[in-house]
Amino acid sequence: MVFEAYAQRLLNPFRGAMHSVRYDSAEAVTVDGVHWDIYVTNTAVVPTSGRGRHGQISEIRYGKWSQAAGLKRGRLYPSDDFRRMESMGAVLYEHLTHAHQQLPFAFKDQFELWLLDRDARPLALLESALEKNALKFDLATDWRAGIAACERFQSQAMAALQPSATPAPNAGAYLTAYINARAGTPAAAQWFQRAADGRGTGLGGIRLPAEFEDRTLPAAAFPPLFLATTGHDALHRQLIEDFQAWQAPWLLLLPLNAATRRVLEQQARRQALLVEQQHRLYPACIDDAFIPAARVEALLRRSQQPPEQEQDDALAPFYIELNQDNGK
Repeated sequence: MVFEAYAQRLLNPFRGAMHSVRYDSAEAVTVDGVHWDIYVTNTAVVPTSGRGRHGQISEIRYGKWSQAAGLKRGRLYPSDDFRRMESMGAVLYEHLTHAHQQLPFAFKDQFELWLLDRDARPLALLESALEKNALKFDLATDWRAGIAACERFQSQAMAALQPSATPAPNAGAYLTAYINARAGTPAAAQWFQRAADGRGTGLGGIRLPAEFEDRTLPAAAFPPLFLATTGHDALHRQLIEDFQAWQAPWLLLLPLNAATRRVLEQQARRQALLVEQQHRLYPACIDDAFIPAARVEALLRRSQQPPEQEQDDALAPFYIELNQDNGK
């Protein structure tokens, strides 16, 4: 039996990582390292413009699992399709009960779609893919700070960038407009395949001039925290760096050098609830007291107020589903 275990970034904006364990057409996924959803796809079902066999099942939710709560089975169907898919889900579930101990998994999404600036340099990461045949060329080329950022992100730079704005300027919306204005006209994006050493081999793109195809860029050309911080005036650079500080609980999911991780750990302390949700998927920790302190702070905050229920625009429909009823 061949099992795969890997992680993929949730992007535009970056809001975490999906960790997956796969066996054939069965897949178990988690976004917090605790709660897993197990799905099985029926690969025998092929769309045929309505001429397919009636009663075939295209996908089932085998169940939800966590080590503490055990397995909660999904809906049962009386069909041969379901029995075949259920058998595959059972194999994956058995493997998952051991494989989850190996978290976090390595990122597999080596194909990256970058919004390009006016000089055709990587400006902001828009999308990623696991395989070359999964690249999409009909995507929007606008970068988004996200709904959560428009609601909660603040930066002292805004007082100088929009001093007379009434009402108070929205830092998330302003940053979204600014980054997209830094792109070329019309905005272009390019897929790159990233190598182990960070180099990127250019592939196709969206509104990409032909002369930029098949180029190779060094690792330094790709912003490690997904937004370029060079080429801006001081105030806009501060705005971008403040945004990355606000993103710290999610950015700590990435493979980072020690110096960057140390800074992000300090910045993430202000968002203890998010750290508590994500920390099981952090690949390293510089300050041994960082996570215990964040968990204690999160516990205190939860005891003082009802838990917030948030859905960010970065979440795909299946990711939103994963976050439903996680506490039950």
